[in-house]
Amino acid sequence: MSTPNKDIEKVEVRLKWDPSPPGAPDHDLDIIAATYTTDAPHGSPAYLVHFDSRSPDGTINLNRDSKTGQGFGYDEVMTLELARLSDAYGRVVVGVAIQQRDGRKTFDEIAGTGVQVREGYTNLSEDDFSSVGGATAATVAEFVRDTSGVWEFRDMVRGFDGDPESFAAAMGHRTPGT
Repeated sequence: MSTPNKDIEKVEVRLKWDPSPPGAPDHDLDIIAATYTTDAPHGSPAYLVHFDSRSPDGTINLNRDSKTGQGFGYDEVMTLELARLSDAYGRVVVGVAIQQRDGRKTFDEIAGTGVQVREGYTNLSEDDFSSVGGATAATVAEFVRDTSGVWEFRDMVRGFDGDPESFAAAMGHRTPGT
């Protein structure tokens, strides 16, 4: 779904989930941002930002990372400073992946999931992943720069079934897996 939100300069993507039950392996969800060049806006990303990384120019950063979901409110936060992003980049897709190291886990199996995309105090979108409950990962937002250089936000919750690595490679394709 496309929204009339244009001239987006700086956004936060915030993720929350409930910790796993006592004795069960931890639920570990991760925010991933994929950046695409203006001449190749689909397919393989120019670079990824996720845990243990940031964009080469410092415009996309994971400010808070959680491996358990323990904490109050949003446990993981990524900031995207789109106004500072080089003109060479025309598209950024943001997604959430569930780590699969302890066996296949879907959004339906994790309580209290939620994601917000915010610009300042304004919520651009909010979702609980119920529409993609059987998925192991999902895109949650797309930012596209128009020909005049203005960034537009597109609310884009789309499920994917696979591990975080395969999701990161395919999340910017026009349709999953292509």
